[in-house]
Amino acid sequence: MKTLPDEQKATGVLRGRARTSAERAVESALDPVADWAGRTIRYQPVHGGLQNENWRLDVDGEDTPYFLKIPGAGSDAFIDRDNAHHAAEQASALGISPKIAHFDQSTGIEIIEFLEDYRACTNGDMKRPEIASEIIRLYRAFNSIEPLPCTKTILDMIVEHHDQAMELGTRLPHFWPQLEIEYFSARDALLASGIDMAPCHNDPMPGNFLIAEGKPMRLIDFEFSSNNERAYELAVMTTEFFFDDVRTAECVEEFYGSSTPETIARVQVCGFLADIKWGLWAIVYAQLNEAWDYDYHKYGVWKLRRALSRTADQRWGAWIGNI
Repeated sequence: MKTLPDEQKATGVLRGRARTSAERAVESALDPVADWAGRTIRYQPVHGGLQNENWRLDVDGEDTPYFLKIPGAGSDAFIDRDNAHHAAEQASALGISPKIAHFDQSTGIEIIEFLEDYRACTNGDMKRPEIASEIIRLYRAFNSIEPLPCTKTILDMIVEHHDQAMELGTRLPHFWPQLEIEYFSARDALLASGIDMAPCHNDPMPGNFLIAEGKPMRLIDFEFSSNNERAYELAVMTTEFFFDDVRTAECVEEFYGSSTPETIARVQVCGFLADIKWGLWAIVYAQLNEAWDYDYHKYGVWKLRRALSRTADQRWGAWIGNI
């Protein structure tokens, strides 16, 4: 969500004057909102989403603007919309996420409060220790809610995306057989130690964290949330933001209350699994949605290569043995 200067708040397309297919989709999404029938509404795009079409709404008679999310083509292959909505409701009740104004179960279209003074985090923000601390605070709060309707561990996600890749005839990189051997070792070790199940957000894209000067961070976008291995929540964050060993250990201590060889190993192994999950996701998504001007297949292969590179660390065997 991006804050607009005051002079731009009345800009945007006036409802009823749609010209493009994207604008017509917005107006169709607004039709079921009975409370806004007959009201003047202006809408304009909010850029930055990877899968969805996002829009800011200014509604006559409402004190706050709103944020409209229209699911992108192909995204239903990965997302349980009912579960995502349930997770968002729970997070909103905790006060760590914006309030929900409307949800269409049949389409997955969602309208939430637009946090006017907030902006989405950037990759640069993620290098600041206070930002990581705020994310951990949000994760610990979200991990404490009642179990979600959907249980999908990181192992389940990997199997799901691999099956999707096979069904689509997706070409996996030449090093996949070697990576798969290491994956089986990590999987067996994690299952032998037992899954530490908790509700997890599972998606630390910088844009999913909203910040404002002097205000607490807010968490958004629960499309990938599920009951999952708790360590994965932290592992995917430290992996995505390229934290070094020292920074990762600091985050482990803050997340768990202590940093031990066992917790470090668990996070490192889950970071390896995170790269496999998102690598497979990307190469599958590349075949499901050709509308985005982004090379998802290249990104996915890079993620899988990074996963394999972690197994070259001389500590890899100790991590597998310690989880």
